[in-house]
Amino acid sequence: MTSIDVHELTKDYGTTRAVDHLTFSVRPGRVTGFLGPNGAGKSTTMRLVLGLDRPTSGTATVGGQSYVSLANPLRRVGAMLDAQSAHGSRTARSHLLALAASNGIAGSRVETVLDESGLASVGRRRIKTFSLGMRQRLGIAAALLGEPEVVMLDEPSNGLDPEGIIWIRELMRGMAREGRTVLVSSHLMNETSSFADHLIVLGGGRLLADLPMREFLDCHRRSGVRLRTGEPGRLHDVLVRRGLQPVLGDDGRWTVEDVTAEEVGTAAAGEGIPLLELTELHATLEEAYLDLTSGASQFTATSFASAAHREA
Repeated sequence: MTSIDVHELTKDYGTTRAVDHLTFSVRPGRVTGFLGPNGAGKSTTMRLVLGLDRPTSGTATVGGQSYVSLANPLRRVGAMLDAQSAHGSRTARSHLLALAASNGIAGSRVETVLDESGLASVGRRRIKTFSLGMRQRLGIAAALLGEPEVVMLDEPSNGLDPEGIIWIRELMRGMAREGRTVLVSSHLMNETSSFADHLIVLGGGRLLADLPMREFLDCHRRSGVRLRTGEPGRLHDVLVRRGLQPVLGDDGRWTVEDVTAEEVGTAAAGEGIPLLELTELHATLEEAYLDLTSGASQFTATSFASAAHREA
């Protein structure tokens, strides 16, 4: 079984601790989302796994081996950390051919990944003429070149158009179904929720969460409902008598916290009040993530409203 295993991993840069005694495993057969605020240690951790930095202490292994000890590593681990690192004067094809030759990969594989990444028609163009999205596709093509068991991608959706986002989403899901180990770092919460099966969340270099997506959301569940009725006045009075505080939105729907749909439905039925809509509120990944990391963000912007209030 090929997994990424991090154990008591620590990395100091002078007096700054970027990664602090971090322990987790990324298992095959699922897409693992790697989340955290800026400065949380995600990129540093990925660099440590790939042998681009040396840890101060602890270990990071792939299939039980350090990355630097792997023979033909591109066949074992495919990674994209910086899609802008490819030499701009090379063509996409020559860039991939150089990677293939240095890792003992057949040149025919280059044509395959160019086609799979949607770059077959521009393979002879120089990389410096590529858009951001095209460079992203090239970086992903390079990561897939050796048909690796482990794939690590940092912000793979960056610069991609809607078609490209759907493509990378399905690509990651497909690799997981094949039993590969897939680790994806992203700041796009809505996009992450569409492909990740499991989440690892960092804050200040420490592990904040290591849970399946569903469990993570359930841990931050919002208890409440959103509803619409033809008799808002009567329902409002019924709910207030039960100690609840319904809030009317601009769209004509009521939001009621700290109550279940069953409780509201039963109360309305008991009074003969028709409900036109009744929906349980569920935390989005973005809401759950912000709730967890609210005290771990290194860079927090002041809201416009707060700034205006102080200036008044």
